[in-house]
Amino acid sequence: MNCSPDSQIELAHDYVLQGPKSDTLVIFAHGAGANMYHEFMINMSDQLVTAGFQVYRFNFLYMQANMQDGKRRPPDRAPKLLHHFEQVLIDVGHKIEQGLITPKRIVLMGKSMGGRMSAMLTSKEHTFVSSQAQDIAAQISAVICLGYPFIPLKGGEPRLSPIQTNPLPILIVQGERDKFGGLAQVPTWALTDKTQLCWMSDGDHSLQPRKSSGYTLAGNMQLAVSCIRQFITSNS
Repeated sequence: MNCSPDSQIELAHDYVLQGPKSDTLVIFAHGAGANMYHEFMINMSDQLVTAGFQVYRFNFLYMQANMQDGKRRPPDRAPKLLHHFEQVLIDVGHKIEQGLITPKRIVLMGKSMGGRMSAMLTSKEHTFVSSQAQDIAAQISAVICLGYPFIPLKGGEPRLSPIQTNPLPILIVQGERDKFGGLAQVPTWALTDKTQLCWMSDGDHSLQPRKSSGYTLAGNMQLAVSCIRQFITSNS
């Protein structure tokens, strides 16, 4: 398989569908630097399946290329990432038609960059290239961001637009010490009435607390899943 960023998308090689059929399908997008096989992605997926959800996680094209030749590429720009995200929705649509999945609702979830792309894809600012993807997007009931990257790495204004222009309920699971927007900054920004925040005690961008804090990553992950379960249930 040719996994170069400009190659044809081959979804059969870059996704994992995990868990038995469920009323809720969570489409889970990875962050900028770690693929869908990262420990965080697998751990979260496992816990969500245990909680009763079916999880579809996938790799963006640049990450497929990274995995093929071992080189470390930066993420593609947002338009290419969003185009691939639309292809993922189309693939989900095909699986629904085939009866392989039977969701009554779809939830988009992403780690860091993946959460930002999830919010951008469902915001009023996004124009769908594919009508097929747009049809599946109509079934999306909510968005979940794990460590939303509010503050760009090079500085600048916080990335609020995908949240502020989004008609869907959004859950942001954020570490209190997240360098991309923590407890000291996020509450000062204008979000929306449909946006909920779930704070991870002493957590960093990956929800990891310091050993000296007395909190653990396992505890934060359990709390995150509890918040996610409650959020999805309340927006069903």
